[in-house]
Amino acid sequence: MRSLPVTKTLSVAMMIALLPACQRADAPDAGVAASKPAVAVASANAGPAPARFAFAEVGIAELQARMERGELSSHALTQAYLDQIAAIDDAGPRLNAVIETNPNALKEADARDAERKAGRVRGPLHGVPILLKDNIDATPMVNSAGSLALASHHPRTDAFLVARLREAGAVILGKTNLSEWANFRSSRSSSGWSARGGQTRNPYALDRSPCGSSSGSGSAIAASLAAAAIGTETDGSIICPSSVAGLVGIKPTVGLVSRNGIIPISHSQDTAGPMARSVADAAVLLSAIVGRDDADPATAESTGRAMFDYHARLNADGLRGARIGVLRKSMGFHPDADAALERSIETMRKAGAEVVDVEIAGAGSWNEPEMDVLLYEFKHGVDGYLSRSGAQVTSLAGLIDYNRKNAGKEMPYFGQELFERAQAKGALDEIGYIEARSKARRLARAEGLEATLTANNLDAVIAPATAPAWLIDPVNGDHFLGEGYGAAAVAGTPSITVPMGDSFGLPIGIIFMGPASSEPRLIELAYAFEQKTKVRKAPQFLATVALGKTKG
Repeated sequence: MRSLPVTKTLSVAMMIALLPACQRADAPDAGVAASKPAVAVASANAGPAPARFAFAEVGIAELQARMERGELSSHALTQAYLDQIAAIDDAGPRLNAVIETNPNALKEADARDAERKAGRVRGPLHGVPILLKDNIDATPMVNSAGSLALASHHPRTDAFLVARLREAGAVILGKTNLSEWANFRSSRSSSGWSARGGQTRNPYALDRSPCGSSSGSGSAIAASLAAAAIGTETDGSIICPSSVAGLVGIKPTVGLVSRNGIIPISHSQDTAGPMARSVADAAVLLSAIVGRDDADPATAESTGRAMFDYHARLNADGLRGARIGVLRKSMGFHPDADAALERSIETMRKAGAEVVDVEIAGAGSWNEPEMDVLLYEFKHGVDGYLSRSGAQVTSLAGLIDYNRKNAGKEMPYFGQELFERAQAKGALDEIGYIEARSKARRLARAEGLEATLTANNLDAVIAPATAPAWLIDPVNGDHFLGEGYGAAAVAGTPSITVPMGDSFGLPIGIIFMGPASSEPRLIELAYAFEQKTKVRKAPQFLATVALGKTKG
């Protein structure tokens, strides 16, 4: 989830990506034993810019090529990332993006090296280190959602997508900080903050928000602390942190990726997806994690990994002949975002796309029923996850009680009003829930996004993903200006963000949204756009924005 806008009409979409982030927690109860000072934001200890890192901005295909040529081992690569995490995340700029490293990471890398030596290479992720958001089960690490209540919770098995990654040969490097409880605890939280992890910072300007809730995944990959990462989204939690970190983020169609083993908010909207520095890397990672899982009925149409070679859709001429709709009513929240989108439209036209202005009927009308759905489903989902997982706290009611008893550590800046509202809801057979779910999905999908796509014969619609990153403010919470992704989130349909420019050095992303199961076409469009623009810039770990910098 995310945080609330201050200049536009309130929407749930504006809450969902921004909600709470990070201290190294390699010991099982390190988060309880030594929590970081609340939110030390920027700058006195920002220090000099970090030394050049050998694998900064290096993509998955190049890493794989170096290993194939014998110039690099998975062990050496994994160790290099671990060293960089120590230098950049724990020291130096102190991004607070990685909440825990995998104690078995080097052993996993050694096993992949041994397989390679024996002639077995599992695929393009073989030996490549990947980070996971800290709401995803991955042994032997903690899965806490950033909460001290779960700071010693060690899941017994891997989430389905983690098992997929390991089958694909990836090395699980560690876990990333997040907005606590994926930002579904309070409506006035600070994105990227969790009681267990502290405050994650944006590597482009350390006093700026990383957005959320996949805050650590965004900051870590922007800073090249791993090859790529997995985030999760209910409404904006992949797209927003990817946009403000200059990344490519893919929110898949709900059901393409199993949610089994992920701490839930909403089974109607939750999904995991890749966050990477390029469309190519994101496509490789998405290919590895999709598939049918009997434990998640929403994946019934995902029949096997062989069907999902998204890397094959990397067509640099993919915009030619495309028909793209511009959602101008999703503009207007920041002039630099608007200007970047206008330049993007011109780029698409020059690349052979037809670009037309369109509207989504009743845009935002789904916000109220969406919130009802999330409150009902959060209570149901969290109670189920906690009761099955062997966690010390076994219900939402128990979490509320824990937070009250530990308010000094768990609630120093904001409360748990969303928890309390969810706890007051009834079961999923109540008519209020059934009607809200039907209404939200109908307004956002059948009568909303997909109706617009069909009526205008569009491949995709576009908008600014969100505004440039705002200042971290633990007192007032997030200063969120607007978003372009809410329709796809509530509709359960796919979206992808790609860098399209910057404002005083702060990245701005464009979002592409399409109908259900249109990931191949969206990847094709996004890749073609990326290749025509190539505006991503590596972060410089500035203490604050350089206001004299020319806007890009």
